[in-house]
Amino acid sequence: MSWGTELWDQFDNLEKHTQWGIDILEKYIKFVKERTEIELNYAKQLRNLSKKYQPKKNSKEEEEYRYTACQAFLSTLNEMNDYAGQHEVISENMTSQITVELARYVQELKQERKSHFHDGRKAQQQIETCWKQLESSKRRFERDCREADRAQQYFEKMDADINVTKADVEKARQQAQIRHQMADDSKADYSSYLQKFNLEQHEYYHTHIPNIFQKIQEMEERRIVRIGESVKTYAELDRQVIPIIGKCLDGIVKAAESVDPKNDSQLVVEAYKSGFEPPGDIEFEDYTQPMKRTVSDNSLSNSRGDGKPELKFGGKSKGKLWPFIKKNKPPPPPPASASPSAVPNGPQSPKQQKEPLSHRFNEFMTSKPKIHCFRSLKRGLSLKLGATPEDFSNLPPEQRRKKLQQKVDELNKEIQKEMDQRDAITKMKDVYLKNPQMGDPASLDHKLAEVSQNIEKLRLEAQKFEAWLAEVEGRLPARGEQSRRQSGLYDTQSAPAVNNCAQDRESSPDGSYTEEQSQESEVKVLATDFDDEFDDEEPLPAIGTCKALYTFEGQNEGTISVVEGETLYVIEEDKGDGWTRIRRNEDEEGYVPTSYVEVYLDKNAKGAKTYI
Repeated sequence: MSWGTELWDQFDNLEKHTQWGIDILEKYIKFVKERTEIELNYAKQLRNLSKKYQPKKNSKEEEEYRYTACQAFLSTLNEMNDYAGQHEVISENMTSQITVELARYVQELKQERKSHFHDGRKAQQQIETCWKQLESSKRRFERDCREADRAQQYFEKMDADINVTKADVEKARQQAQIRHQMADDSKADYSSYLQKFNLEQHEYYHTHIPNIFQKIQEMEERRIVRIGESVKTYAELDRQVIPIIGKCLDGIVKAAESVDPKNDSQLVVEAYKSGFEPPGDIEFEDYTQPMKRTVSDNSLSNSRGDGKPELKFGGKSKGKLWPFIKKNKPPPPPPASASPSAVPNGPQSPKQQKEPLSHRFNEFMTSKPKIHCFRSLKRGLSLKLGATPEDFSNLPPEQRRKKLQQKVDELNKEIQKEMDQRDAITKMKDVYLKNPQMGDPASLDHKLAEVSQNIEKLRLEAQKFEAWLAEVEGRLPARGEQSRRQSGLYDTQSAPAVNNCAQDRESSPDGSYTEEQSQESEVKVLATDFDDEFDDEEPLPAIGTCKALYTFEGQNEGTISVVEGETLYVIEEDKGDGWTRIRRNEDEEGYVPTSYVEVYLDKNAKGAKTYI
């Protein structure tokens, strides 16, 4: 099958068909180009979606992604990011291997098609020229033949007429011969052009046109093959990324299978466990025995179990008021001398006397957490309202332990980092000592001293937090002296109050217990306890002196007024907030701006920093 033999007379239709083929190819190129744009947009949207739901750095969301379910979601976001990357790969490959290649091929195809049809039109023009020459020679031959025939008839007519002279007859005969000669010449030309035309026509229909159409056919078939290859490449480019996309999906499935509800539940326990013991059971109070009424050893203010010390309410060592009142800091442990198993009928002891349940419930609803340090509260209200304590004492024990452990780990990492830097500087100094031309060893002394100072500061900081951590974990005694002092104060204060309560019950006319009397006694105990909490606190020792550089009017609560040139005692140096705590006498102390005073610290004083 050949277009040259089968379609020898369909030059115009072939021209239209080949143009249609190029249009189809350009349409396919446009389709692939739009597909690449869709892939790019899809990948961009996937990346934006993944980025939108990624946890923000240094935020609460980062802590939430400790849970396996959240980690699975985070893995899904990461895999979707890789998934989007594969769509970008599809777009890039389709652009480079299909769109660009086909666009270049279309330009070549157009040039080739133009060349082939130019040759075809040239052959057509050649055969048309030959045909026009043949028609011209044919018409001329026909005309000369008619002229020769008329000249012959005119000669015969003149020759037959007796009235015509011999000269006229001779002239007519010569004219007839000329016309016959012209007819013969035209006949020869016509015959020559006819042979030439037939030869050209044979060449045109059997050689030129078949060759041109064959080339056009081959061009068209190459175009068709190229489209088929492009469609195959289109599918292969998609298939190439399927394994990687499959790995992304496998990663999502693996992340989903790694979800562990038990582990997440344990993380919730670690995140919110307070470390407090739940309250014990409340026993029945028998009011039929007025003089022997007791409160259960497992009241709300006591910890569970007979083997644990009893927590007294109204003294220095109050139990945790859970769950009615939240305390910012766990109270110190009660004195070890408190015995929950005392004999009810034996000698009355302040630690054995129980208060009625109604009194405890009333205090649960009305009392507030005990303030352990009035100076700390004063400073917190005036200067650092809302700030987190450095020792995380506002957190429950378990959460405090975790925060302290985390802080210790961070400080140890910083110490190790500084030590590595010190080692590097030391090695560099040794190199300078061995090779003085490389540098001056003395230039590193300042840097080495600075790093050593930083290490010492970090070690002191780490020791401070380790001490707090040991206190929380029970490795060190927590506030031992203060607890013993509070225990003695508790004994001296609670005994009269409880005895007064017992006397009130005895002096009642009908021998019954009155709620008002008990409340009055308890109010006295609470008031005395609250006052002594601050009065009994020892003043902080002076760690140096300072001289006022400027006059400062202390108008805010917690501050103290100073006059320029005045000398005062420093009891607490600047903690980084810009305030220094000073004392004028035993009753006047407060905070002043650090920039308003010149501080002279005593190096031997406790709490004073040593400057190198």
